[in-house]
Amino acid sequence: MNIDSKILSEENLQKIKQLNNPHVERIIEEYVTLCKPAKVSVITDSFPDIGYIRQQSLVLGEEKKLAMPGHTVHFDSFHDQGRDKKNTCLLVTPDMKVSKIIDVKDREEGLKEIFGIMDGIMKGKECFVRFFCLGPLNSRFSIAALQITDSAYVSHSEDLLYRVGYEHFKTLKGSDDFF
Repeated sequence: MNIDSKILSEENLQKIKQLNNPHVERIIEEYVTLCKPAKVSVITDSFPDIGYIRQQSLVLGEEKKLAMPGHTVHFDSFHDQGRDKKNTCLLVTPDMKVSKIIDVKDREEGLKEIFGIMDGIMKGKECFVRFFCLGPLNSRFSIAALQITDSAYVSHSEDLLYRVGYEHFKTLKGSDDFF
């Protein structure tokens, strides 16, 4: 992988290499290069790694401790909504037919805009690389998911919603059967 060792330590690089998956490596390299974080942390299924995410969500002020030990809370401000309705649209190709009530934008134009926004968006921040499994582990119904984020809170929230999936990614045997 062509990522500066000051950004991706040898320990974190080895966590990626242990997956033996060129698709995972390509995606991580592509988005780390695009987003330009100061540091990349690869989180496995281990308790210390997951504990690191929880701790970082507190250190970064994304979560606050509650009186009950081990519990935290995250509040979004009134203006910090999950979706900007005015600027949200569906990216479509000319051959796609969608309802007239849905805001749309040409896919290529939209992707150009998105990648422009993403260019350098993580400067000065830590990038967290996560692996999840949606659905049951070790099942034909397992759905592998790769997450790249600069939000420890978002990453911690995924731990509450999905199963850890680093070990599951090893069973993919190099395939691109993940999203």
